Amino acid sequence: MNKTSALLTLCTLTACALPARAAPLTQDPASDPAINHALEEVVVTSSGIPMPLRQVGTSVSVVTGEEIERLGYHSLFDVLRTQPGIGVSNQAGPGGVTSLRIRGEENYRTRFFIDGIDVSDSSSPQTTARVEQMLSSGIERVEILRGPQGLMYGADAGGVINVSTAAPTQGFNGKASAELGRYDSEQFAGALNGGNEIVDFSVSAADFETDGFNARTTDTDLRDDDGYANTTLHGRLGVNVSEDLRVTLVARDVDSEHDYDGCRDAAFEEVNACTDEFSQTSWRASTEYATGRFTHELFYGDTATRRDFFTEGVFSFRLDGDVERTGYRGSFQASEQLTFVYGAEQITESIDDGFLDTDRDQQGYYAEYQGGFGNRLFLTAGLRYDDNEDFGSHSTYRLSAAYLIPVSGGEIKLRGTYGTGFRAPSLFEIATNQSPFTGSPAQGLALSEEQSEGYDLAVSWLGDAGLYAELIVFDQSISDEIFYDFDSFGYLQETGDTQSQGVELATHWQANEVLLLDANYTYTDSQDINGEQRPRRPEHMANLGISWQLLDERLTLGAQARMARDAIDVDGSALDDYTLLDLNVNFEVLDGLSLYARVENVADADYEEIPTYNTAGTAAYVGLRYAFAH
Repeated sequence: MNKTSALLTLCTLTACALPARAAPLTQDPASDPAINHALEEVVVTSSGIPMPLRQVGTSVSVVTGEEIERLGYHSLFDVLRTQPGIGVSNQAGPGGVTSLRIRGEENYRTRFFIDGIDVSDSSSPQTTARVEQMLSSGIERVEILRGPQGLMYGADAGGVINVSTAAPTQGFNGKASAELGRYDSEQFAGALNGGNEIVDFSVSAADFETDGFNARTTDTDLRDDDGYANTTLHGRLGVNVSEDLRVTLVARDVDSEHDYDGCRDAAFEEVNACTDEFSQTSWRASTEYATGRFTHELFYGDTATRRDFFTEGVFSFRLDGDVERTGYRGSFQASEQLTFVYGAEQITESIDDGFLDTDRDQQGYYAEYQGGFGNRLFLTAGLRYDDNEDFGSHSTYRLSAAYLIPVSGGEIKLRGTYGTGFRAPSLFEIATNQSPFTGSPAQGLALSEEQSEGYDLAVSWLGDAGLYAELIVFDQSISDEIFYDFDSFGYLQETGDTQSQGVELATHWQANEVLLLDANYTYTDSQDINGEQRPRRPEHMANLGISWQLLDERLTLGAQARMARDAIDVDGSALDDYTLLDLNVNFEVLDGLSLYARVENVADADYEEIPTYNTAGTAAYVGLRYAFAH
């Protein structure tokens, strides 16, 4: 694999765009003991501009860099599955094909951005982010918007995941880590960032390798370890041309190689010596300008993905995909409590597998009203218009409201959101049905776009004593869902609605200065058009995290438990229920130097998330971290 790709980088929308002014509070939160100051945290993903979380009516959760570091998981999808509403199906550990589902919807219905870059792979059967290729190293923050509420992004029913790496800062700062563990795993990572009032930068690199374990129970001939290697380079560069004008660049390069079982040779016989080489190069440039009550951003981004497949060491086929996103986003603050956000974008997707070479454009235009009424009521109303080259025009919209009620000892927040979305059939789906190798009834079948809609209602308790608790009820549907038919090797579509509804419970409790508890539970009832349970979606999921600091906060002990129950496979058979426990410890030996260790799957639970695919047993890891700042 190529590990020498050069990078320039720039600022992400989430971390570095000039902030449009969110409607401020009419009183100082510090003067109101009923306001939980954690909810003054600013989030960007809901409406594309910074907003205090307490004013947001949509379902947004945040994972901080401290949480990611404490958990220690190599793969970002393992971090994300600790959050409410998120389920994951993984094939045999790091690098294995992974589906991340939010509220029961497929991963290709979720938009995924890293520092503003759309990292979708258009060569996939459906245009989607390859979450199995994302390491957690170098990530400082994740915002997750759940449900068909991604008005600014053209998102479908899953939502939006917005990832930020370390933001450039003044001075000169850095960190490095080295880790070894079971399955001959090793990871080396480092990052530098710094700057002054004119220029700032951040760069990071991570190299992860593991011998892994035998991917499939059906591999009875080789019974070999199926390894994975990933080198990720990332960087950002920002230039403040003037007080009001900033130019930024962000770039990213991922190279990986993964061994797996169950590919086909020239005679279409199944063999177990298979390799997938993945390469993705992405970049994004933007210019942000703020003047008076207006903010403006122009941006262009491109993500090129290449995948090469080998069977028993012999090249078999390749897939190339490219996603270009060009656009403008602006805002106007009409008053202290009234803001308008608006924008336009064009997305060009292409695919080339050596036989099929095609592309498609889609233009989108959107606007949203954001209004605050006093210090308690906050409303948004937005409309989006998309024009797809193959499937015409579609209008979607979103409404949201948040209402704050001060009570003794804290604050109650009532909120709700209703949103719609659509997804055009992918280039791959269309081409598959046009292929002469596809059988009846899929061959020649013309597919139409899917439509989605959904709502959620929530009540939150924001306590002065460090307690946050939230109850969410959600309901969403997909009309005319496209699905793969294994008999005809093509895609079919039936008139009707698939439905996902359920409940999310989440709590965060800073019990005292040294003890922190996080817990969430999700119940999901996801049904196909016939009212049958959709596969690989546990009805019950839960997470419990504990962090305990000792020795003047130099020693941190942590535990993370995860549970999944009542999922079925594609044939209707029951999948394994499982409960996993992971333990971690971090000890600050010297200022800036820490020794850490963790044990995953402490009880050595034996289970399969996907039938015939093995999962990791008990695995221990140990490492060193060093950080400095000047």
